[in-house]
Amino acid sequence: MNGLIVGRYQPFHLGHMAAVREALEVCDRLIVAIGSAQYSHTRDNPFTAGERYEMVYAALREEGVYDRVNIVPVIDVNRYAVWVSHVRSLVPPFSTIFTNNPLTQRLFSESGYEVRQTRIYNREKFSGSFIREQMINGGNWRECVPPSVADIIGRFGGVDRVRELFYLSGQGR
Repeated sequence: MNGLIVGRYQPFHLGHMAAVREALEVCDRLIVAIGSAQYSHTRDNPFTAGERYEMVYAALREEGVYDRVNIVPVIDVNRYAVWVSHVRSLVPPFSTIFTNNPLTQRLFSESGYEVRQTRIYNREKFSGSFIREQMINGGNWRECVPPSVADIIGRFGGVDRVRELFYLSGQGR
């Protein structure tokens, strides 16, 4: 069975990795769709699709599962009626989607896909918004992401970008 998991991965964190591991327990192959791929350099979406791709790939290599996963950036179409067919046109074939998002569950279920939820892994600590908040405030964000992801974020100055975007958005005043 081939599965699909969709996320923005801003950044890819240990909660995402737990969901990938869980999906791979039942899938032969998994497609990791990088959602909202057209967005970057905003407070909620600071990282580019390419940077997120690198994060996901490095974490999957570090975990030893990259050979069972395809990574595909997916831009938004902002029309729910065609979103599933849009995703389907961009990714390899799949039969099951793993998601905890109620709208994504409904859209894929209505399109005939098997929808499975994954366990939520320490949501308070392992969420993109919490990790970005830790970056802004000088907290220990590195403990929330795989080591390879922390290295990649450091390599392209991701923490400085997150801080600058926070202050540019007027939130830091």
